[in-house]
Amino acid sequence: MNLEEYKGVYVFAQQVDNKVDSIAYELLGKAKELAAPLNTQVTAVLIGSNVKDLCGSLAEYGADRIIVVDDPELKDYRTEPYAHALASVINEYKPEIMLVGATAIGRDLGPTVSARVATGLTADCTVLEIGDFPLVPIPGKESEQKHNQLLMTRPAFGGNTIATIACPNNRPQMATVRPGVMQKIEPVKGAKAEIIEFNPGFTPNNKYVTIKEVVKAVKDVADIMDAKVLVSGGRGVGSAENFKILEELAEAVGGVVSCSRAVVDSGWKPKDLQVGQTGKTVRPNVYFAIGISGAIQHVAGMEESDVIIAINKDEDAPIFDVADYGVVGDLNKIVPQLTAAIKAEKAKKNN
Repeated sequence: MNLEEYKGVYVFAQQVDNKVDSIAYELLGKAKELAAPLNTQVTAVLIGSNVKDLCGSLAEYGADRIIVVDDPELKDYRTEPYAHALASVINEYKPEIMLVGATAIGRDLGPTVSARVATGLTADCTVLEIGDFPLVPIPGKESEQKHNQLLMTRPAFGGNTIATIACPNNRPQMATVRPGVMQKIEPVKGAKAEIIEFNPGFTPNNKYVTIKEVVKAVKDVADIMDAKVLVSGGRGVGSAENFKILEELAEAVGGVVSCSRAVVDSGWKPKDLQVGQTGKTVRPNVYFAIGISGAIQHVAGMEESDVIIAINKDEDAPIFDVADYGVVGDLNKIVPQLTAAIKAEKAKKNN
């Protein structure tokens, strides 16, 4: 493999029902940052059927170039045609870096494609940067340290440590990134990108799944990733019934209730509301951590919140290490008092 042939930072621009997912814009923002020290361009790979109209927003969010693979076989996501499309793009255009969102689609597509193009893939990255590898030169082997490598950082061993991984000998360097971890850039209205239409040809075979029916579930819970204020509860809340006091606080502050993994495991709240390494990564303006100890797995999903307010009876709880404001005490007393005070203040302003 001639590594010098591989250039550019590529992003799989995931779309569903001809609507670009937010993760695509987040990855384009990170791609712009990674492309700068490499002095290269950002390319979005858009795969689907009748998706050319989506190119405008990808250009506005940072794509210098867009490779469109448009074919009726790509109308709905299926592993085989999508993997064939993305692997063909990689083999034809030779990206140095390939980023994929760690969505349900991306978790299936990324490993399949990496195997087909014979490269590695680092999953669920929380940090991506360009640097040297090994990070510290091995004594006596300083000349073997490689520069301008994609350093991919992710939690490892259940979140108890952080691993930085590189792929120095193969290309592309592939990573999946969880939604909500990277920041979108401010879109540049009217920005244009070079558009390349590419179709490797699709011949259905015995690996092509036949979709008989698509059933869309109707969710009655808000997406916690969109919330400006989150009132999050942990095991310390005590019971599913006791979440009522958190719901009252959320209503008073105009927020949404979320929770830790322990709450989901106990069956008190659905998985959609889970914050953390195995849940969702959130960045609200205000995050209430109530009855949450602050294990690293949970903190990984909320530490970028603008303001963190922790309420816990254990003054040594790790959550206080990341909190901007902390209250030590019984949440059953503190939360209702806080809710009452907020309601009283709002009533005063309305009079």
